[in-house]
Amino acid sequence: MGYLNFDKALLINLERSLSKEMIRTNRAGVYNSSTLVDCNTRKYHGQLVMPLPELGDDNYVLLSSLDETVIQHGAEFNLGIHKYGEQTFSPNGHKYIRQFDCDVIARTTYRVGGVVLTKERLLVSFEPRILIRYTLLEAHSPTTLRFRPFLAFRSVNQLTHQNDRANSNMDEVQNGRVNRMYPEFPQLFMQFSKQCTYTHEPHWYKDIEYQKEQERGYEYKEDLMVPGWFELPMKKGESVIFSAGISEINTRTLKTIWDKEMLRRNVRDNMFACLKNSAAQFYKREGDKCHLLAGYPWFKPTAREQFFSLPSCTLYIDRPEYWEAIMDKTAIDEVESFIANPETADKIALKGLDEPDALLWFIRAIQKYADVYGIEQAAQKYGQICAEIIEMIRKQRHPRMFLHSNGLTWVDGLSRPATWMNAMEDGRPITPRTGYVVEINALWYNDLCFVSDMLRTMGQEHRADLISYQSELCKSAFVNTFWNGVYLDDYVVDNYHDKEVRPNQIWAAALPYSPLDRKQQKAVVDICTKELLTPRGLRTISPKSGEYRPVYVGGEQERNHNFHNGPVWPWTIMAYANAYMRVYKLSGIGFMERMLVGFEVEMSELCIGTLNEIYDGNPPYKGHGGMSYAPSVAAVISVMKTVQEKEKEKQASEQEQ
Repeated sequence: MGYLNFDKALLINLERSLSKEMIRTNRAGVYNSSTLVDCNTRKYHGQLVMPLPELGDDNYVLLSSLDETVIQHGAEFNLGIHKYGEQTFSPNGHKYIRQFDCDVIARTTYRVGGVVLTKERLLVSFEPRILIRYTLLEAHSPTTLRFRPFLAFRSVNQLTHQNDRANSNMDEVQNGRVNRMYPEFPQLFMQFSKQCTYTHEPHWYKDIEYQKEQERGYEYKEDLMVPGWFELPMKKGESVIFSAGISEINTRTLKTIWDKEMLRRNVRDNMFACLKNSAAQFYKREGDKCHLLAGYPWFKPTAREQFFSLPSCTLYIDRPEYWEAIMDKTAIDEVESFIANPETADKIALKGLDEPDALLWFIRAIQKYADVYGIEQAAQKYGQICAEIIEMIRKQRHPRMFLHSNGLTWVDGLSRPATWMNAMEDGRPITPRTGYVVEINALWYNDLCFVSDMLRTMGQEHRADLISYQSELCKSAFVNTFWNGVYLDDYVVDNYHDKEVRPNQIWAAALPYSPLDRKQQKAVVDICTKELLTPRGLRTISPKSGEYRPVYVGGEQERNHNFHNGPVWPWTIMAYANAYMRVYKLSGIGFMERMLVGFEVEMSELCIGTLNEIYDGNPPYKGHGGMSYAPSVAAVISVMKTVQEKEKEKQASEQEQ
């Protein structure tokens, strides 16, 4: 039994199997995603989903589903499954599934009488192409496979319906057909590795339902075009590969491409292997540029999420070449462009560079680089740009963050969200954190200290002294402003001190340079442990608060109100682990190892092998939001690294004794 292996008992139980999803990417923004039984439950699901910049910023579903039918002695057994109406599923192909595993690639095993058929899926790296390999393991009589492609040709944010514009024509290409459903879209080439027959019989399958969209209060019914079907005979032991892409392929090369792609795949036989694989799924190459996506299925590259996640998703998984591709070859240019002309932030590919904390997370990422490669190398490569960021803020050139004479930064979060708690209603923030914000100023203090250290390493003593003096001002004002004698206020504006117990304060105890003394650090850790900690991370607000809304359910408005007022965001576990280990030192190793068990459970829940964006604040801590979220994955990778380092430190200490 593999690590990501699911048996018949679970798979035929749709109540359980439809809640479990899988997603695979090609590291260039293209993805393949569905449930384990291939019944799409989101408008974002599809066999081939890809960015089409010429059409807009969205991703686009070209091939929604590919339904297979096994034919023996004239009898047809349809392996597909779609939802129509209230709990009506047709056909019921899930009843033939015997196993699904995803230890290397997604593989489904079907048994139809004496026929045993496997289906394996992979995306071609950096190319918009899905390959599906079918292998007939057992067959005691002549067997034919039939394939019906369900075409969508739409944005992931829309649904399609029967219309007169849709082109159902299928032109012949090598071992397949090509269709362009609408003139503004690229062609979709559907080809097989062996010769097949094609029957043209266009038909709209109407009112296919996506239950996840229904639960979220969105439009959830769609019509999909099936232009016809392909058929080909198969013999026992034979494999055939189906290809769908926006360019024609020489079908004689499909097996070679498949074998080459398989060499790139790694076994996911433990949590770290799963998260390492998931982290690499967020890479998005675009020509000579590379970004880290904030997640899937609807996220774009955003500054805060990229800089927070980048060290874990590159350096900590032994992929330094992607750190260089994302940071050195792309982000540096974008940050320099923003520093030179802050008003052009919306024209930069990496969105959100003007968010008040984005550049602070950039410096924090460089600080983590220094942990790996040493401060001398970090200073040589990044010292100058980090100093420029500090100067930009000190000289009041940042468009959304203002440095006050007391050394603290001030942000306006009343009309536009200024922090990661950014849910909106009627054009205004639901959680209007404004004024002096605790985690932004904790980051500011940490970054001042780190940049001062880098400048000294570079021999720039005068600049280092100026920034060091700035950090001392910040440290004194931070404690006087936020410390209420028990924990840290969440934000302070004028004479108002927001005393909600939120996770943002944990950063002040977690960052390498903390403005708090040891006693204050412990108090912050202890209140977060007592009121916020769950097996999935920290709640966004204490259950003692009248604002506590722990369950992320309902329509869009209700979910937005709940978003940062109770649900758990796993990305907070990174700061919590760092702060906990700082306070409790080596005695905290066992506790953090137990915390990791809570995340390992999620490897086989919801989107398998990865972590969701958020989880409910109350048991059973069900996952919601984006099915795979880079900060969640990055945070747990970081915790695993921290625990591993502390284990080594503990062993070394024991050997010395």
